[in-house]
Amino acid sequence: MANTVSVEKNRSASAILVTVGMIFTVGSALGFQHIGGYTPCALCLLQRDPYYYAIPVGILAIAASLFKLPAWITRAALALVGIAMLIGAGLAVYHSGVEWGFWPGPITCSTGAPSVTTNAGNLLGDLNAIKPPSCNDAALRVLGLSFAGWNVIASVVLAAIAFFGASRKNA
Repeated sequence: MANTVSVEKNRSASAILVTVGMIFTVGSALGFQHIGGYTPCALCLLQRDPYYYAIPVGILAIAASLFKLPAWITRAALALVGIAMLIGAGLAVYHSGVEWGFWPGPITCSTGAPSVTTNAGNLLGDLNAIKPPSCNDAALRVLGLSFAGWNVIASVVLAAIAFFGASRKNA
């Protein structure tokens, strides 16, 4: 019985940790965009999708664990989160490779989220003048890694946490 309780606590902790980690990671990206002024490129925006899909699944895993629903529900939700984070890691590796010039980026690499204008009278002029960033150029490098490079690390760590929780079987 004690081992089962320990496994359930590990699974709950994994669900909470991975979900909070995903919220922090995508929240940081949104903070750099909206507070820091870093306009994301098309691949940057694409890398956020796995988080947007996996966060609600992570919340489901937390709820299933806390409300003591059958363990397979929590395990399945954590496995889905892990898969989503591996997909996110793959997208981030692809984007990092584009930034380092290992392979070409997609045609949409020259499009991104345009800056928001506050002058409605100059809207057309702003639309013509504002050029979104290219996927080839890292907006910022910290310790040699771009946002995409750090996303590779975050996604792999989050996937490992999710798969750890999903692999905990009741004794």
